[in-house]
Order: sequence, then structure tokens, then C-alpha cells
Amino acid sequence: MNETTVAGIVMGSGVSALVLTQLALRRRREQRDERTLAENEARGLHLPPSLHPVIDADRCIGSLACIKACPEGDILGVVDGAARLVHATHCVGHGRCAASCPVQAITLVFGTATRGVDLPEVDGRFESSRPGVHVVGELSGMGLIRNAVEQAAQCAGYLAEALGRPARDPAVADAVVVGAGPAGVSCALALRARGFSVRLLERGRLGGAMAHYPRHGLVMNGPLQLPGAARLKEALITKLQLLEYFEKALAAARVKVEQGVEVTGLSGKDGEFVVETGRGLIAARKVVLAAGRRGTPRTLGVPGEELAKVTYALVDAEQYAGKRVLVVGGGDAAVEAACAVAEKGAEGALSYRQAALQRCRPANRQRAEALAARGKLLLLMGTEVARIEEQAVVLRRGGQEQAVPNDFVIACLGGELPLDFLRRMGVQVRRLFGEQRGARPAGEREGPWTASPEERARRRWWRVLAVAGLAAAVLVVLLSLTGAGYYPLRGPERLRSPLHATLKPAGSLGITIGIAASAVMLTNFLYALRKRWSALSGLGNLSSWLDVHVFVGVMSPVVIAFHAAFQSNNVMASSTYASLGIVVATGLVGRWFYGLLPRAHGRQVELAELLGELTRTRARLEPLLAGGRDHAAVAALLEEAGAPPSRAPFALQLLGSLPAAVAFRARLAAALHLVPAEDRPALRRNLTQLRRLRAQAGLFGGIQRLMRVWRSLHVALAALLVVALTSHILLALYLGYGPGGR
Repeated sequence: MNETTVAGIVMGSGVSALVLTQLALRRRREQRDERTLAENEARGLHLPPSLHPVIDADRCIGSLACIKACPEGDILGVVDGAARLVHATHCVGHGRCAASCPVQAITLVFGTATRGVDLPEVDGRFESSRPGVHVVGELSGMGLIRNAVEQAAQCAGYLAEALGRPARDPAVADAVVVGAGPAGVSCALALRARGFSVRLLERGRLGGAMAHYPRHGLVMNGPLQLPGAARLKEALITKLQLLEYFEKALAAARVKVEQGVEVTGLSGKDGEFVVETGRGLIAARKVVLAAGRRGTPRTLGVPGEELAKVTYALVDAEQYAGKRVLVVGGGDAAVEAACAVAEKGAEGALSYRQAALQRCRPANRQRAEALAARGKLLLLMGTEVARIEEQAVVLRRGGQEQAVPNDFVIACLGGELPLDFLRRMGVQVRRLFGEQRGARPAGEREGPWTASPEERARRRWWRVLAVAGLAAAVLVVLLSLTGAGYYPLRGPERLRSPLHATLKPAGSLGITIGIAASAVMLTNFLYALRKRWSALSGLGNLSSWLDVHVFVGVMSPVVIAFHAAFQSNNVMASSTYASLGIVVATGLVGRWFYGLLPRAHGRQVELAELLGELTRTRARLEPLLAGGRDHAAVAALLEEAGAPPSRAPFALQLLGSLPAAVAFRARLAAALHLVPAEDRPALRRNLTQLRRLRAQAGLFGGIQRLMRVWRSLHVALAALLVVALTSHILLALYLGYGPGGR
């Protein structure tokens, strides 16, 4: 048994072990996620509260990038080989999962098929049913601060395009922004940065609904950047920090927040609005509604809720020290409020109608349970408030009532959509059932101010990729010209060449090329790191990383071939290069497999749609064959192309797909001479499409199954490549090759 055979056996065994291990770990995770999803569905915890991801299982390749990207933990899981929303009630709509998906298989939607969400009706430019009035932020369903800031900045871009230039009359504001929360501040700053005049109105104080949060409470996890302002880099951001950041950004942009101003009505038309406020009228060209929902909190609806002891928000937990406080609700706001008052010395209690705290984040639930275990917080699960009295609150559990001594009640039940306010603004409301909102209108190209951060990042990556491609091409040309008289030589002729000392693998230039190529090749693993390390989640769009990953993978064997001087001198070097070639090949073949799956309008076409289109295409062809001439050859092609999808084994279909396609096109070219010239283009186009649809339908299920295993094979081979490359480098150093060596 020679060295090459031994190396092949070792490589094959290593790959098999890695693939089997990865598949076993993946299967164990799937079983865990399937159990969790089944438990949540049985307990009625499978419906998300608002904005949430929907995963196209046919398009998902199971990269797990979306799971790793979510800052809330394992909100998503793996079920049936594809990502799935497992902890739906814990999803807060970050949207990082969609940004991290390398194949755009995730869509962010509002509501579900069974539970709708009422929101103002807006189009792709966030413009409401009333022309010139735009809706952003929490009012439009974007409750998360980071998402609201981004959405408002995009809206400002659309407004800038529509406005064109600032108003000439200083008495007319280019835009009136209603609400000085995160969305309102972001929109005002973005417009001001473009030179437009803005009136920022707030009926409360700066921060909007956020101003009612606990003073030192955490409001964000991760950095934030307002338009035109410095980046807030803290990993955990409190309310006070965020308000201070807002104040500095507004002061730098010379935007004044008009606090204590309530908007009561709106008259006029787009470009000539008159905003009615408690302090007078304001002329404006555009209006942006960025108010929150806290102004219309959801009430308890029980006797006694009008008492002064009842409030709907916690601002300062310290004021309740030594008091008996009951917090009502089971969401994050309620649990955080209950924990805050308990930690500040209050006799805290939490009433929630469900049997367990499932709507809040795991970290908040653990915090509450830890306080309860120490006797500092009383958890009253499965209870509802029956009535409120001066010195007590009466709770109902089942058919039993229990009076709990009490000084204050904090009801954290969320907010209702301010329907009366929207009616006065002339904005219609629509109930959404698992639908997208705020996307760019179909077919519309984004402008420089309207592109989202992900879109702008993708453009930057493409520019980087274009520059890298040009640099790589120049490098290959220079190396080819440099070694044109050396690389074709073999044996003694190469040894006698004056370029041998420089271009041989251990030569000064050869070893430099090897080191550089190895370093660049190893950067390819940054793609895997980007998918799994949350610290890199905001660095570029993952699909752009995938583009770079493929580019570097393809270029690596080319450049390393120059390092090896286009010859193989030892088993270790040959094995390393073979490993690299196999990894690149499996990656490219995997992308080819994925490309075989049909798509339309940027999404994966489902099998039912595919079969329906096949039937419709066949129906369009039949009239073309109804002429009086003999169309037997064309009819035979139609019969072949429109037959039901093949049930042959997937491997046979895949191997025979290319030869069959070539033969079909040849027969089609010959048969087209039998039909009138004016019918030929349509006939060629439709027959070709019909056959392609049939082939795709036949390969559909097999490719889906293959993709789930192929990725594991590619990853295992990549890991083996690292081992082979490391061994090759260590062996070369041991033998004295390298910079300064022989």
C-alpha cells in the first residue's frame, strides 16, 4: 500500500467521521426543537405578538445563521431540516435573522393567519391612506427601538425625494414630526441632515413612551446610531443613557423638541397641511406620525381602576420602597417593573392570568423566579384582578376570590392603537394577517437616501468584491507573465532555469505566494465565524459575505497553483491541494444544486405553484398546434415536455438532466421548421419553459433532501482542509523551508 492510498484512506475516514458527527448533532438539536415547539403549541404559546419572521422551508438551507444572529437566544430552532419560529412569544422583531440569512429565506411579517394585527395602512414609502401623511415607529408596528430608528431614517429618505428642495417660506415647515420617541427623533435628524426644516412635537417629553420606562432600566442591548450622530457603542444601554444620546444629537443638529404640545387635528392636503395643536396652527408640507401607543394604555376594565393608586407605567421604582405594590401583566414590561420595585424594598407581587411566565424573555423570567425564591416577590400565577379597593386588590383564581393588601397597582398591559387620533389625522387602519409592510414598492429602485443599511452594506461589499476581483486578475496576469518562461519547463530544464531559485515552491517568491495564498484562503472561514458569532452580526449582509466566500474559494486554488509551480513533489502537498480542490468543488456543486430550485420574484416557488404553471403552459401551447399541417413531431415534443414529473430515482434524473436537455433542444430546433415562422418564437419559448418546469418538478424533493446533507459534507471537508494545510505548513517548517530557510 503506497503513501497516496494511505493518505486517501485517512482523508476518507476523517471526512466520514466529521459528517456523521455533524449529522448526529444536528439531529439531536432538531429533536429538542421539535419537542419545544410541540410543548409551546399545546400551551397556546405559538403565536408571536407582532413583527416576526416567517421562514420559507423550501428555500432554507439550514445554515443556522439566523439562529446564531438572534440576540434573544434560541428563538428560532430547526424543525424538519429548516429554521422554524419555536419560541414565538419571545420574539421581539429584531429582524437580524432575516438580515443574516444567506439565501433570503426569511420574511418579516405582522400578524398570523389566525390572529390579525391592527395597524395604520401604509404603502412601501410608509405613506398612509392620506397622501402626504407618513407613519413610522411603534404606531406602525415597529416597537423595537433599533428597527424604529432605521425605519424612520428610510422614511426621511423618501420624504427628501418627494420634497425636492426646502420650502422658501420660513413660516412653512417642510415636515412636522409628531412624537419625539426614537422614530420621531431619527426622522427629524435625517431630514435636518438633508437641509429641510422640521418641527418635532411631543405631547409629553423627549423619549415618548420610553420616557415612562424605569429610570435606570435597560432599553437596548447593542449599539445604536442616529442619522448624522456618533455611534452609541455600549453593549447595554439604559434609558438615561439613551435620552442623553438623543439630547446631544438633537442639540448638534439644532432640532428643538416642542414638549407638551398635543396634536388635535389635521386639515389641508399634501404639500399644504395645517397641523392643529393645543398651542396653535402649524403650516407644513409633510406630516410624519411617530407617536407611540402608550398614550392609550390598555385598561383593566374592573371596578376601582379609577382610583389614584392605579397607574399604567413604572417610572421610578424607588418611590415604592416600603409600600405594597401589585404589578399586573405577564410581558417583559410587567415582569421588569415587578422585579424593580421588589429590588428597591417594596412588598412586590405580580398577578398574571396564565399559569406560568411564558410571554417574557427567559432572562426576565429567571430574575423574577430568583426573587420569588428569596421571598422578595410574590408570584400570583393564574389570577385576574376582580376589583380594586382603597387598601386591597381582590384577585380571582378560578371561582375563588382573594383579597391582597395593597397600596399601589401598576398595570402593564400594553397599549391600544389610538384609533381616535388616527381618525382625526385621516389615516385608515387595516388588519394584517401574516403580511409584510413598509417594503419598497415592487419594481422601484431605491435612491441614495432610501436604501436600507443592509442594502447600502451590500453595495459596499459588491464594490469590495469588484476591486478584489480586479486585483486578483491583475495578480494572476503578473504571475503568469513573470513565470511564462519557467512554469512550462519540466525536470532538468526547470532546475537549470535562472528563475528556479525564485519561483520554486521554496523560493523567495514561491514561498511568499504560498504564505499569502494560505492566509487569504483561511479568511474564507470568516464566513462561518460571521454566521455563528453574534459580535459580527452587524458587520455587512450575510449574503454579501457568501459572495466573498465563494470568490475567495474559487481564487485560492488558482493562486496556490503558482506557489506549487504547477507540479506535485510530495504526498502532503498534493493531499493539501486535493483537499482544497474538493472543498471548492463541493461548495460550487452545492450552489449549483440550490440554483436548480425554481424561484420567482426573489422567492422559492412551491411545488404546487410549479405544477400549476406547468399545466397553464401546456394549455397555452395547444392552440399553436391546432393548424391544418402535420405537427406530429412538435406534438411528440409537447407530450414529452408536458408529461407528469418523472418518478425515477433522483440520482438518475440528475445525471440524465443535461444530456436530455441537449437532445430535446436539438429535436426542437428540427421540429420548428414544420410550423409557420410567426409561431416559432412563442412555440420555442413555451416548449422550453414547459420542459424546464417538468424537470424542476421532478428534481424538487430530491434537491431539498440533498442540500440538507451536502452542507454537512462541505463543512467536514473544510475542517479536514485546515488539518491538511496545518500539517503541510508544519512539515515545511520542520524540513527547513520558509522565509530564511533553504
